[in-house]
Amino acid sequence: MNYLAIDTANEYLTVVARVDGKTFSRYLPDCAMRHSTALMVEVDALLKEGDFSFSALDFFAVVVGAGSFTGIRIGIATVKGLAQATGKPVLPITSFDVLAYNGVDGKTLCLIDALRGNYYACGYDKEGVCLAPRYLGEGEVEDFVAQGYALRAHRRLDIETEIVSPLEGLKRAVERLGRAENFAEPTALYLRKSSAELNLEKGV
Repeated sequence: MNYLAIDTANEYLTVVARVDGKTFSRYLPDCAMRHSTALMVEVDALLKEGDFSFSALDFFAVVVGAGSFTGIRIGIATVKGLAQATGKPVLPITSFDVLAYNGVDGKTLCLIDALRGNYYACGYDKEGVCLAPRYLGEGEVEDFVAQGYALRAHRRLDIETEIVSPLEGLKRAVERLGRAENFAEPTALYLRKSSAELNLEKGV
């Protein structure tokens, strides 16, 4: 299973390549507002480090959200272009998959900070997704905690959570989901409207 996986959906940047049993990776923890300039630089670095070309890959993987509207679009557009140029399929992965497949033990609510005390959330158990992605306030998250959900995130939030590595999570998510039946056209996972869309509706 040879692949290149990209995650630009949040403030970090993760790029992982696995070729002929060897794994190569790049992780920039604070890449906000720089994904468009940093992404292909890091991809090129992996190509050189691993001494492989795109033709050696079986598929591309990309994180489609939830997260930064701009970051999501950058990742999807890049992978679509690479897939079209090479004829390789695409594996869409969610930000929640990246969190969940670090290892789920019981019911886990994976959280992405949506600012102002709100969160993008998705629930998992040992079988996979058990609670569809949604947009929650802090009080609603606490209600799920009362129902027995453990909380997980990639960085410290205002609410106490387990912190896991986006890099390791991306590797494990691809390993878990990287099958032909999961290949598809990548579509952005937006759980709320962008600030620009809301302002337009308000006439701001």
